[in-house]
Amino acid sequence: MLNRFLTYVSYPTMSDEMSETVPSTEKQLVFSRYLTEELIALGLSDVELDEYGYLYATIPATADTEVVLGLIAHVDTADAVSDSPIRTAVVMFEGEDICLNSEKQIYLRAEEYPSLRRYLGQNLIVTDGTTLLGADDKAGICAIVTAAERVLKSKAPHGRIRICFTPDEEIGRGADHFDVEKFGADYAYTVDGGSLGELEYENFNAATACVEFHGVSIHPGAAKNMMKNAQLMAMEFNALLPAEEIPACTEGYEGFYHLIESHGDCEYAKLVYIIRDHDRAIFEARKATLADCAAEIQARYGEGTVDLSVKDSYYNMKEIIDQHLYTVERAKLAMEQAGIEPVVVPIRGGTDGARLSFMGLPCPNICTGGENFHSRFEYIPVESLARVTDIVERLILNTAEL
Repeated sequence: MLNRFLTYVSYPTMSDEMSETVPSTEKQLVFSRYLTEELIALGLSDVELDEYGYLYATIPATADTEVVLGLIAHVDTADAVSDSPIRTAVVMFEGEDICLNSEKQIYLRAEEYPSLRRYLGQNLIVTDGTTLLGADDKAGICAIVTAAERVLKSKAPHGRIRICFTPDEEIGRGADHFDVEKFGADYAYTVDGGSLGELEYENFNAATACVEFHGVSIHPGAAKNMMKNAQLMAMEFNALLPAEEIPACTEGYEGFYHLIESHGDCEYAKLVYIIRDHDRAIFEARKATLADCAAEIQARYGEGTVDLSVKDSYYNMKEIIDQHLYTVERAKLAMEQAGIEPVVVPIRGGTDGARLSFMGLPCPNICTGGENFHSRFEYIPVESLARVTDIVERLILNTAEL
């Protein structure tokens, strides 16, 4: 399992939001081709890497059951941190700060990342502090493939299992070309969560807002009553939003406005926000607040000053999963059988499972055991990855009784 994971993360697979290709980067396909050959060698059937970079496969049923379980993970990594060259190490955490890079004096410190304290005496897979690790979501892929290998070797009874490894999840396109009908599962799980034991079936409602400001540029020496500085308009707009409703001040079910891009000059400026909230009504109210702020700037500076566009990304899967709570109960059972206490938490983000649930495939999210995703300080305990693999194996084996 460990060697498999270290091999997987050696492949750089960052997706690219600016790309118009599918998948968005060729390097995702390089990794998916490797996975294709591996799945064939392990004895899975119906192995197919399609034109969009979705890798489908089947573990054939060995029990008399018609229920089909799906297991899903994504091959791409986030663009928040460099994805190469990934240099890994396995270090035992003994309570002291972990030196990731002696040359650059980069340390993983428990004072900065308190989650470390939960893993005293465990073996952590880390990088040299200059790249992400890629456990999001190669840990999910590793757990699924390793569990599949175990089940195939054991010949233990189980139902038909469908697997799919998707591209471009990190840029919100992971479900764009997912073929639910071809996948043919009754329900599924994305193995794409965080700390060991986490089970998630509530996620943010999500949208992206683009706000453009159109100013008037003129020589500053002759600017009185004539100049309209688009950058200052943008600053005024941002100041109209609730100051504490940002990611740094929120947790749990609390939503936020998150400014992810800003640039401009006197004549033109642009702000891009992501809007998030678990509650659908509050989510809609947040979009209305943006419209009110745009109207206020328009009133101050004149018609045509502000253009606001808002695009919904995905919705809270709880709306769907509440109608299929057996998916949650089956995940809880598998965790308990693997000796893990389930911890049901809301996702402060989204997964492919959110969109897939609305596409007709109920799809909660289960843990991978990793920490500090999208960061140079990402790590995953070997012990956690092993336990997640146990959970996935139990999910497979339990289908024999459905």
